[in-house]
Amino acid sequence: MKEKRREIDDVKITGFFDKDTKIHGDLSFQGSFRIDGSFKGNIQSDSVLIIGENGKVEADIIIAHIVIDGEVEGNIRASERVEINSNGRVKGTILAPKLIIEEGAFLEANCQTTKDVGQTPVPAPIEPDIETPESDT
Repeated sequence: MKEKRREIDDVKITGFFDKDTKIHGDLSFQGSFRIDGSFKGNIQSDSVLIIGENGKVEADIIIAHIVIDGEVEGNIRASERVEINSNGRVKGTILAPKLIIEEGAFLEANCQTTKDVGQTPVPAPIEPDIETPESDT
């Protein structure tokens, strides 16, 4: 069976946050959405999310398809695919059936590829073990 591929067309973007925009809250949308500004909160859609080079997102994201050229920190649960381009930076957890990472991208995440994204719990982020010296007081 041939896979149905979702095409990303910048002409068909239905929503956009420009680089000087800062939003805090919950975002849901239909169609493609692009973020070039700052967003903090939750994002949920069964469509395509594009994080532009100037985009900085701190969120829990439930999406069909995400393309990252900027920065994302948080949990990403994608039902189709996650693409991290060479300028992209991701910290957190990723759960998706397909994960594409271009050379040069920064990834500090707990990743799991699975076909059944809807039922699989998002893995907890791995916290580094950092020992701090005790002071003599």
